[in-house]
Amino acid sequence: MANYSSKRSKVSLVVPVYNEEVNIPILYEKLKTLFANDLKKNYEVIFVNDGSQDNSENILKNIAKEDKKVKVINFSRNFGHQAALTAGMHKATGDCCITMDCDLQDPPYLIKDMIEKWEEGYKIVYARRKKRKEGFFKKITASLYYLLLEKVGEVKIPRNVGDFRLIDKEVLAILNRCPERSRYLRGLISWLGFNATFIDFERPNRQYGETGYSLKKMLKLAFDGLTSFSLIPLRISMLIGFLAVVIALTMLITMLTLTIFSLRSFPIWVYLIVVLFMFGGMNFICIWLLGEYIGRIYIEQRHRPLYIIKEEVNFDKDE
Repeated sequence: MANYSSKRSKVSLVVPVYNEEVNIPILYEKLKTLFANDLKKNYEVIFVNDGSQDNSENILKNIAKEDKKVKVINFSRNFGHQAALTAGMHKATGDCCITMDCDLQDPPYLIKDMIEKWEEGYKIVYARRKKRKEGFFKKITASLYYLLLEKVGEVKIPRNVGDFRLIDKEVLAILNRCPERSRYLRGLISWLGFNATFIDFERPNRQYGETGYSLKKMLKLAFDGLTSFSLIPLRISMLIGFLAVVIALTMLITMLTLTIFSLRSFPIWVYLIVVLFMFGGMNFICIWLLGEYIGRIYIEQRHRPLYIIKEEVNFDKDE
């Protein structure tokens, strides 16, 4: 495993921001103190403002005006968490890149442990949540989702791992060449391979502000993960279709048998309802699943940019 000079290596931190005006100054001070006192490394912090509607943009500009190590990307609108992470990683110039959220639920002190593991030679270092201090609904749905993804996915995606991770510049260069528009970075990074390790931690509750990840956004991310790394949904539709045909045939045979032996008679419209109901349901499910995949092909072929940058701050400076 290759070793990195603790003095010469540069660390890039990518932090997506969406309505985090309270957390930005706190996180900035924590990162600044960490690198000044504990790490003593060259670094850059790339804040990606994902169309925030509060005062986040002005706060970031003011910080960047005073500290040239802070770089800011302002989107023209909200393009989503995965797009914000991607934009920051496209601009990162460090020997390694650490992605983390701005809500202080990704503890900055873990960065030191991540860098130590990276200097041992690991190309990817995941921060793994040992305990989730979240509501019962989110805990159970997250557990079920990762279990499903583990069982049906084409690649093994680590469980209880979010977007708080370190990746080597070699991994980052390959990741930046992946052209997907419906991005699921957790899956993409696992798909790349490379030697990886974990650092376990207890994820704290959010103290300030409200999460920008609505139920709708979480469902979209979950579905992106499932359809990007598995063909199981298409195979499930085949299974559902097969079961529908078997059930329909069983019902029809039963009804015909009862009629033939004069045990009970059924009007013709009952037969028609059974057949139409079963095959109609099967068709709707198959069309929906096929439509999802065709829609993703359409999205990929449009070649629209994943994000639009309105403004960049301090990217012409490198101290």
